Amino acid sequence: MQIFLSAFDDVPDPRASNARHDLAELLVIAFVSVLCGSSNCAEMAAFGRAKESFFRSFLKLKHAIPSHDTFSTVFQMIDPKSLDAAFGKILADVAAALQDGDVIAIDGKALRGARNKGESARTRMMVSAYAARLRLTLASVAADHGTELDAALEVLGLIALKGKVVTADALHCNRRTVAAINAQGGDWCLALKANQDSLLSDARACFGRLDEGHPQASTEDSGHGRKEHRKAVVVSAKGLAEHHEFPGLKAFGRIEATRELDGKTSSETRYFALSWIPEPEVLLATVRAHWAIENVLHWQLDVFLGKTVPQTVF
Repeated sequence: MQIFLSAFDDVPDPRASNARHDLAELLVIAFVSVLCGSSNCAEMAAFGRAKESFFRSFLKLKHAIPSHDTFSTVFQMIDPKSLDAAFGKILADVAAALQDGDVIAIDGKALRGARNKGESARTRMMVSAYAARLRLTLASVAADHGTELDAALEVLGLIALKGKVVTADALHCNRRTVAAINAQGGDWCLALKANQDSLLSDARACFGRLDEGHPQASTEDSGHGRKEHRKAVVVSAKGLAEHHEFPGLKAFGRIEATRELDGKTSSETRYFALSWIPEPEVLLATVRAHWAIENVLHWQLDVFLGKTVPQTVF
């Protein structure tokens, strides 16, 4: 927790000099409580009291846990830019733990509860870069004044990509995105669909020419009443980067998935554009890692922060 205390120590305290509770300690309690599901100041105070013995293991807490009124007063007075800078420092320190080959998933999220009364009915979007292994959001940009694609390009410019693998859905499978990733020394695994129809057609043709015994890998998962089998194959895209003016394209990946649920079987074939030629096992792991942004980050936003709940219900 020293990383958090050190970062929060740099946040100016807006209260009078005789304030009882240390600001950095208060912010640490608030931060941990939000991570554990608190959504308001009363819940932060209640969480702090319930876990006081835990917090005392690394905080001094000279005047015990702050009240909910104290939390409320601080968050009404505190400079949001200073707080944002503190979190930026924390993320920079934690992001140093990223390793070569780590997956950074890019995706947009509709913030249905973020529109104020009288504003345009257009749903706001937030685009995030999510480090799958660390389960950490590295950067987020609102798409208020542009498209999701524009926001994604801005997000990519905020983080170090060298040696990392960027994953994204088909919206981001385009020349602008791959050029931005290439410029930073990153690799990419991008879903390939009909928005790149010519490229997709050539990808399918490449898989139609596979030799017998071509390397492949498969996984099988079961749980929650379903059983899913996935088979992955990777082929070279030699010469197609120049033909399609798609810089950095080295290979195509294909994953065939079969799912059994409630006695019914469904199948799906997905294609991917790749900037390197991974083993089929690596492709499976990379694509699976991408879904952490949906199954972990977006789920947290929906359940704990109510980002898909209309604001009118509050």
